[in-house]
Amino acid sequence: MNEQLRYEELNKRYQQLSAEYRAALDDLNQTRHQLTESNEVIEAIRTGQVDAILLEGHNGQQVFTLKNADQTYRKFIDKMTEGAVTMDKTGIILYCNSSFASLMNIPLEKIMGTPFSRFLAPADKDIYEKLLETAWDKEVKGEVALLNANGVTVPFSMSFTALHLDEGLCMGIIFSDLSVHKRYQQLLTEQNQHLAAAKHMVEKLNHDLEDTVKERTRELFLSREHFKFLGDNIPVIAWTAFPDGQVNYYNKRWEQLTGLESDISRKSGWKQVVHPDDLTTFMNVWQSCLETGQPFGLELRLRNASDDQYRWYLNRALPYKNRDGVIQLWFGTCTDIDDQKTALEKKDEFIGIASHELKTPLTSLKGYLHLIESYTKNEQHPTLKKFIVRANENLGKLQHLVEDLLNVSKINAGKFNFEVSKMSVSRLIHQCSENLELVYPELDIEKKIEGDCFINGNIPQLEQVLINLINNAVKYSPGSNKIVIGASVVAGKMVRVYVKDFGLGLSEDQKNLIFERFYRVENLKHFTSGLGMGLYISTNIINKHHGHMGVDSKLNEGSTFWFEIPVCE
Repeated sequence: MNEQLRYEELNKRYQQLSAEYRAALDDLNQTRHQLTESNEVIEAIRTGQVDAILLEGHNGQQVFTLKNADQTYRKFIDKMTEGAVTMDKTGIILYCNSSFASLMNIPLEKIMGTPFSRFLAPADKDIYEKLLETAWDKEVKGEVALLNANGVTVPFSMSFTALHLDEGLCMGIIFSDLSVHKRYQQLLTEQNQHLAAAKHMVEKLNHDLEDTVKERTRELFLSREHFKFLGDNIPVIAWTAFPDGQVNYYNKRWEQLTGLESDISRKSGWKQVVHPDDLTTFMNVWQSCLETGQPFGLELRLRNASDDQYRWYLNRALPYKNRDGVIQLWFGTCTDIDDQKTALEKKDEFIGIASHELKTPLTSLKGYLHLIESYTKNEQHPTLKKFIVRANENLGKLQHLVEDLLNVSKINAGKFNFEVSKMSVSRLIHQCSENLELVYPELDIEKKIEGDCFINGNIPQLEQVLINLINNAVKYSPGSNKIVIGASVVAGKMVRVYVKDFGLGLSEDQKNLIFERFYRVENLKHFTSGLGMGLYISTNIINKHHGHMGVDSKLNEGSTFWFEIPVCE
């Protein structure tokens, strides 16, 4: 009995559910029919065939007429790439175009008749509601994010417009996809951030650079002021010149001594105070130094403004070079040496007189020694014979020193003259080498003569130069018994003769002074005798041959002394 009752109840429930299902199915079919009719109406509205639509409301079917629609608007909505939606007051979508369906990735038929709120991103619902509330009174625009069928948030620019129908209002919304725009906006924001960071860095670098420039400018100004203060207060004339030789600075000492203003002197006014006899020599030597980059040094006479008399000055200049060896500026000084020059002239005069006075007794002494040696030749005591030999050796050294002093006197007096004739450079080297091999039997002399050439020279004088160079090479090479003597033609018009040693070498300061009179290289570990006149005399001999001397040397690595003389034409 109970089972029968339960069966009847289930059957009754089944019949009820079946009725409800059929009713729901009828409703669904009716809704689909309505949507189809709506699409047809919307299509008709698009093409401008109708101006009204029939909708099923709570009170039955009602006719709504569009007040502001026209054919141009419909065609525009149909062809536009933006999404378009029309919904009623309750938010139900009455119409959407295919572009909106494509943007939501949902078929067109599944959108119409559904509430628009289903597409809203939760975070933007409040924004949407505020825009919609305002849109019923006036047209508004805003940005709202929607969720497509894949759950992806898509940003849209939405334009709301209220549409007046015969029976009420509906809302038209136009959608513009901002995804690409947002991506570009994000990229632009990132680029702007990078640009702002770069700008900040540039501004910082520029600020730092400005600070550095200011600091360097201040340092340069102080350095310039210090240099100017130093230059204006040292007791000698100071000047600087550009690489082409154009003087760009004179200190106050120059103006005080010469009476010339710096502006006048910098152009060519300085020539006014140079002794006419010294001007040509100065220009030639200065031009040679500008071309070769060698340090400049020359004695010349300048006219003093105080008494209108000429005084002797030592003019020196050194080139300042950059890392590439290019001259940037010349720094020079002029030192008053007139008093020293006068004293030196007196000393030279004394040396000349003393040398002449010494020469006569030395000649007589040599004669007496020769007589003693020949007179007692067969009866010489061994000790006496030894003393005579030592006396002759020391007499020879003394005669050599006297000859050097006489040559120096002649040079300073301008009377150092000799005749020249055509001679072989190769023969000169071989003769000197053979003579010195007897003096230095243990010396290893290597000769490097690149062909033979001829010059106009004085054989005794050039032998004196070459022997002096070889003697110096031996003297300043205590740990080596080898030298190299060579000759080669330079640039086809000069022959260079050189003597290379592997001894003590020279410092830069020593190289600048080695050719001066009475200068001797001082070395605490190695002492040599002499007056320091050999290279000075040699230099003057080479100058008389229209040539010049030089040295290439590094400290503790040896030296190469050389001279160049024009080849015979």
